[in-house]
Amino acid sequence: MACITLLSDFGLQDASVAIAKGVLMQHLPEAAIVDISHDIKPFHTGQAAYLLGSVWSRFPAGTVHIPLFDIFSETTPRLMLCEHLGHFFLTPDNGLLPLALRTTDIPAWQCFELTKEQTFTTWLAAAGKAAHSLQAQKPGEPGLPPAKLKVIPDKCMPRLEAGAIACEVIHIDHYGNVVINLTHQQFLEWSGGRAFRLQFMGMEEIGEISQSYHDVREGFKLCRFNSNGYLEIGVNRGKAASLFGLRLGGRYNDLKITFE
Repeated sequence: MACITLLSDFGLQDASVAIAKGVLMQHLPEAAIVDISHDIKPFHTGQAAYLLGSVWSRFPAGTVHIPLFDIFSETTPRLMLCEHLGHFFLTPDNGLLPLALRTTDIPAWQCFELTKEQTFTTWLAAAGKAAHSLQAQKPGEPGLPPAKLKVIPDKCMPRLEAGAIACEVIHIDHYGNVVINLTHQQFLEWSGGRAFRLQFMGMEEIGEISQSYHDVREGFKLCRFNSNGYLEIGVNRGKAASLFGLRLGGRYNDLKITFE
């Protein structure tokens, strides 16, 4: 049995994660369940998409990814089975997967539709049954109806405003490094090789891309593209988020990039 990954905004303060694993294991007793993260900020689609998009391809083909994020965003929650490059996704139809995979060309089938009388554990049980069926059948074989995934505007995309790129914080890691919603490819396309200034919090400024934290002295700030290809603000041996007051979803981060 291929492994299962879980991603959620449940947190670890209560038994929600354990309940989810328990229900899934009733249908997949031999599966290895790997936690991506359960510390997503509630309802922060940008952070969920960043984390799922950063990790799914690191797993072997055949892995089943189950993002338990914002399941009840729709009036009638649907469980969708999707396939992408040999990976399977059992996901709510809430717009997350197209953002995470950065494409809308995703084959999808509707597995289950939750009624008002049914609960979250019913949704989990349906996901467990669908994952179990993938051991013997391909996604199109169980007779599931083809469906189109919901697509939502990517509100966490960088925006061009008054000659500057306005950016947002989409993740803060355990070390206090701040991930910005700008990829290396986007930076290269917009910069055209020009010098740049990354400005934030109305007073801080960085004008050079570092390769590693040790490119600057201990306690000094830097920006670099992380292993997932996103721009990151860090401090060598420090916590950039708390030092500069940067927040996930913060209204006053005032992050922008200008070019000379």
